[in-house]
Amino acid sequence: MSPGFERLAVLGLGLLGGSLAWAVRERGLAREVVGSGRRREALEGALRRGIADRVEVDPGRAAAGADLLVLATPVEAMAELLQRVAPLLAPGALVTDVGSVKGVLAETLPGLLPAGACYVGSHPMAGGHRGGVDRARPDLFEGATCVVTPGPDTDPRAQARIEALWRALGARLVLRAPAAHDLEVAWVSHVPHALAFAFGRALASAPPRSGEVAGPGFRDFTRIARSDPELWSGILDANRKALAEPLARVGQKLAELVRVLEAGDARTAARLLAEGRAALERMLPEAGEGGQTGVGRPPRRTEQEPSGPATAARKGERSSA
Repeated sequence: MSPGFERLAVLGLGLLGGSLAWAVRERGLAREVVGSGRRREALEGALRRGIADRVEVDPGRAAAGADLLVLATPVEAMAELLQRVAPLLAPGALVTDVGSVKGVLAETLPGLLPAGACYVGSHPMAGGHRGGVDRARPDLFEGATCVVTPGPDTDPRAQARIEALWRALGARLVLRAPAAHDLEVAWVSHVPHALAFAFGRALASAPPRSGEVAGPGFRDFTRIARSDPELWSGILDANRKALAEPLARVGQKLAELVRVLEAGDARTAARLLAEGRAALERMLPEAGEGGQTGVGRPPRRTEQEPSGPATAARKGERSSA
């Protein structure tokens, strides 16, 4: 199925939004690509690089007449922004997003759309700890997992077009209900970020010259704590309900390890560490010794994955994606 659109409008021309706009334009998936953002200088730079056909500081001017709207702003800003621009969209427009929390969006965004328009949530598992449109690239989504999160009332035809869009960008699709997405992403993305930031705070108590002896393990673990704190505080707040259990579980496991170490029980400590490694290998069985982690690859289909007319015919395709 062709995902072809007349006009794509991307509101929030940063790393993800800019990469999506550029990829769509490069592949000819829309006749016109329009980008919007807060900084005129960044927008002009995106225009010079060919990321978009046109750029606008005013999101309303960017969204006017669009038959595909992509929300690429922080999650907490999406509802207010969509409410502002929804009346300007083309009849029957599709709306998606690249946010990393889906439950709150699935609850609020569909009700802000005019009759005939449809929202289908998306979350590409791509990007990096440093954002900005100057780091956008048109191949960012090639080989990356994109989670599509239709609700029970999502139009199957709209869902199929959004799926086709991400396939055309090279992404591998995984379908999840919004609530299932938020819990799973809490475990594999949001909790790791929260722990990295917490460890970063704890480093205030480390000996002053510790950085001189830091190796690759330290850099690997702390890289994501260099992410934008304002952005991540919004993400963690938006997903706070799903985060409660995973954070509590991690806290329990850490407290258990502390007790064992304080008791000088090396044998039990080794068992706890082995249990941790085994659990990781069960989740990511393709991660061998020194191999790829498998992060970004589609997990196995579960009973939480929604089904319907647009998905039943493609079960085999998704499982081999």
